[in-house]
Amino acid sequence: MVEHKYTNHLIHETSPYLLQHAHNPVDWYPWGEEALALAKSKNLPIFLSIGYAACHWCHVMEKESFENEEIAKILNENFVPIKVDREERPDIDEIYMSAVNMMTGSGGWPLSVWLTPDLKPFFGGTYFPPDDRWGRIGFKNILLRISELWHTKREEILQSAENLTDAIKQLNVVSSTKITIDLQLWKRTATLLRNMHDSKYGGFGRAPKFPRAMDLMFLLRYYFYANDKSALDMVSTSLQAMANGGIFDQLGGGFHRYATDEKWLIPHFEKMLYDNALLPIVYLEYYQISKDEFYRRIALQTADFVLREMLSPEGGFYSSLDADSEGEEGKFYTWTKKEIEHLLDEKEEKLFASIYGVSDKGNWEGVNILHKTKSLEQAAKELGISRTKANELLKSARKKLLAARNERVRPATDDKIITSWNCLMIIALCKAYQISGTERFLVAAKKAIDFLRKKMLIKEHLYRTFGRGKAKHHGYLTDYALFVAALIEFYMSSFDIEYLLLALDLNELCLKYFWDDQEKAFFFVPITENNLLIKNRNEFDNVIPAGNSVSIGNLLTLYQFTGNDHFKEIALQAVSSCADKIQKSPLGFSYLLSVLEAELAKPKEIVISGRREKENFDKFVSEIWATFFPNKIIAWANPQFQRNNDQVASWPIFAGKFSDDNRVYICEDYSCQAPIDTLDGLREYLRTRGTVN
Repeated sequence: MVEHKYTNHLIHETSPYLLQHAHNPVDWYPWGEEALALAKSKNLPIFLSIGYAACHWCHVMEKESFENEEIAKILNENFVPIKVDREERPDIDEIYMSAVNMMTGSGGWPLSVWLTPDLKPFFGGTYFPPDDRWGRIGFKNILLRISELWHTKREEILQSAENLTDAIKQLNVVSSTKITIDLQLWKRTATLLRNMHDSKYGGFGRAPKFPRAMDLMFLLRYYFYANDKSALDMVSTSLQAMANGGIFDQLGGGFHRYATDEKWLIPHFEKMLYDNALLPIVYLEYYQISKDEFYRRIALQTADFVLREMLSPEGGFYSSLDADSEGEEGKFYTWTKKEIEHLLDEKEEKLFASIYGVSDKGNWEGVNILHKTKSLEQAAKELGISRTKANELLKSARKKLLAARNERVRPATDDKIITSWNCLMIIALCKAYQISGTERFLVAAKKAIDFLRKKMLIKEHLYRTFGRGKAKHHGYLTDYALFVAALIEFYMSSFDIEYLLLALDLNELCLKYFWDDQEKAFFFVPITENNLLIKNRNEFDNVIPAGNSVSIGNLLTLYQFTGNDHFKEIALQAVSSCADKIQKSPLGFSYLLSVLEAELAKPKEIVISGRREKENFDKFVSEIWATFFPNKIIAWANPQFQRNNDQVASWPIFAGKFSDDNRVYICEDYSCQAPIDTLDGLREYLRTRGTVN
């Protein structure tokens, strides 16, 4: 057993990020009653440090400052140090990130914030070097200065904290107004994205570049309804550039978190579960439109990467893979040309180097980040070999290099399992199954759902995280809402009604805990929460969809299934509660705008009747899923429902559709066309109605 000189109050936590700091000389506390009571009893300011396990600069600040005994002594004597994993506690992270953004104009992680004992922020920033450097004040001097001011100018600090807190509270005020959801709002949002789009390298804005999956999803839907090909071009340019760039792991599959340059070449090497759930969905949707196998292949490679490297034995998915290994960022993923020459024969090496831009000097700090610079056909032609031979050489080269890479010291895995991120992955796996018909994707999705039901859904409470054998932290709106969405998607993939009924039950819990019937709005934290500085709403779609947006989409979808008008009423009230913000900042609501398609075109209910074992059933389903046809639900009018008087038999979606024969009913708000009973008839409908001409 390793003996440690220091052990602090984080030692009993389940978060790998918090446990990384459990042996710092800083006397860290987790966020909780003990630490908050200590700050009040000693009347000391709180130093709040927020980060996550895969954060490179979090590691740097730990090594430079939190392992420094001199700095730790200053912290311990003058502050109550609290460490928070932002992935466990996004509610705390959002509140104090807002504060730092207001104070400095920017934010990021590690997030460093100083609070009064009653949790009001008064100073903050992100990474601080230990001593003064680069024109920036060092962490040690900041601590000494704040401690001095706390004793000499406390009233000024308290007033500043009060003013800042009032400003943060204003961000969460509910201001319900009417909003017109029409094509003009979509057009304005698309124009904003077009103005930010990098037409040469794809993506939006300047470096660093993030994938922005939800903006791409929105543009696909805008293309569908507005027939604006420029929206489709923005998506294709971005998806191609990312898939060919260093942000995509060219050997192992999966996407790194973001690129530090405009060309998507140099990634920040951590891999997050949510990116590798959302991006396959976008690639598969673009494949439905383009029928280009390239996009399907990238999506399925990414799904396979997650199943290979981020799947727990129990069926849940881990949170992230670190950027660093052996103390170096990107070491696991990069290559020297000599390493590649040593592992491959001459023909393999020439072909591989040609396709993936490998050179003696490298393209990043003397090493090569693999990125696709040529197609297989181009490289084969240059080397004077057939495409078939080139493909054989490339497969052999990739297999050898991947095997060699697997012998390296791997980046650390944050094995914390997060409910909402797992639900995104479940949705992605369902989509992969729908498009590919590959059974293992649906099996993995079911196993993940079973894990969440068994380990995270306990006595009508859904928990946020699982680690070290136990669930922890009552879930947030995003966790509940995305679980509902995942269950709906799984039903539409498997047609097992159990999962749709569970979605309805969980939706009721979501409304119970997070819907404020007086404010007519969803809150991110349970409406009974009173242990935070504010009760935050967290409405903006960020790296993952906001719980507010997902909940609205769920309610509209469940209305389509059940005909329950109450669901639609609450959904429209929730839209009104953030209407002002949508008008002012539509780019912050790209996912919400995507789920509000019902205001642009009536949603389609597609019902398949008859027994599943009949020949046409699976063929009908495959045709429907092969087409990009957003804003639809698909259901099976199982003859068993009618015979057993099942509760779902009375839903209007199934009225008049129970039969032993396979037919497809396509309806709008339960008003249906004549049933389609041939594959050719369905194909004709999808060609003329389900796609843009």
